Amino acid sequence: MNSPLLSEERLLTLPSDQVASGRTLGQEEISLLTDVINSGTLTSTKGTFVATLEARFGDLLGVRHVCACSSGTAAVHAAIAAINPNPGDEVITSAVTDMGALTPILYQGAVPVFADVDSRTCNLTARTIEDRLSDRTRAIIVTHLFGNPCNMQEIMELAGARNIPVIEDCAQAYLARHDSQLVGTIGTIGCFSLQQGKHITTGEGGIITTNDDALGRRIFLFVNKAWGYGDEHPDHYFLALNYRMSELQGAVAVAQLPKLGPAVKSRVSAAEKLTARLHRLPGIETPWVEPGNTATYWKYCLRIDSRELSGGAVGLGRFLKEKGIASAPRYIQKPAFMCEIFQKQRTLGDSRFPFSLARPEVLDYDPSRFQGTFSALEGILVLPWNERYTEEHINYISSSILQAHDQLWRQ
Repeated sequence: MNSPLLSEERLLTLPSDQVASGRTLGQEEISLLTDVINSGTLTSTKGTFVATLEARFGDLLGVRHVCACSSGTAAVHAAIAAINPNPGDEVITSAVTDMGALTPILYQGAVPVFADVDSRTCNLTARTIEDRLSDRTRAIIVTHLFGNPCNMQEIMELAGARNIPVIEDCAQAYLARHDSQLVGTIGTIGCFSLQQGKHITTGEGGIITTNDDALGRRIFLFVNKAWGYGDEHPDHYFLALNYRMSELQGAVAVAQLPKLGPAVKSRVSAAEKLTARLHRLPGIETPWVEPGNTATYWKYCLRIDSRELSGGAVGLGRFLKEKGIASAPRYIQKPAFMCEIFQKQRTLGDSRFPFSLARPEVLDYDPSRFQGTFSALEGILVLPWNERYTEEHINYISSSILQAHDQLWRQ
């Protein structure tokens, strides 16, 4: 039998970033791809499109060194490899992030040290990072989750006092700002993703940024098998991979880049409209953005109080599903450290490396050490978001949430 909700009104199909309806792909990308195919040069070592992307992205962010690569995971891997930790060194990171930002730490022989997050933003803070620092800490990776920047001033002060490099994971945060500074320009190295669902896309792809000349050189080398392109006597200088971006990806990215500003503006405008309509709704908290920061909304994240709304985030998500709104309670089903790779230390053969080098307290994943993490995941409901949302879509989402609230609110 049909739900009463479904029979009362028409369902609206939202644009999706997994297909054309939610993407800005069009004739511009097709034209540049045609140019690449006609040239016959698909490798970036001989072509011009990847180099053009790097130059234009550098101008956009105002950074000296930009290196395009094959994925966001490759970007994080190159950043860690540039810092060059020794086996057993520690890299502080978040448990509320994609696995692609964690496995590169292991591949470089370092040990991920999970810090707790702020329950409102799901972001690391200086306080939660400081609690995990040790004399083995070699780097800190901060994730600007959902396009909402971390409080970078406090984090940089903490890291700077100890001379610890900070890697910014900006995969979800194109053009987001902390105070007046663009993310990806504040830390030592910035990492971006061009995966299907990001603000701009090439299907897969990544970009690495830095103002440090030595790190910029090492990042470029790592992406290119450590081969010294352009050197008088090039060689393979150290252990590295082929993480190059192809000219096909580069052409799409060059066409996408001018669309980034308008896409971000559209996402922010739509998010502000939804926030205005849901603000102060009992049991539902709209996204918290630190004063002075600018979020660019990869997704739109609500916090649901299960004491006020029956069923909490899951209950609201179930209601929205009936309306055709595919939300994601919890974002990820469990903190990253609860995945088998960490729980069973499945890495290289049966060596457990680099966990075999870890301090015992680093491998202590007791929930009491991650109260913010578990609280954050328990209450969040992540709504899909993209630059193609119109006033009609925002009206539909807000009215659906208001209807759900009327039914679920524990008055």
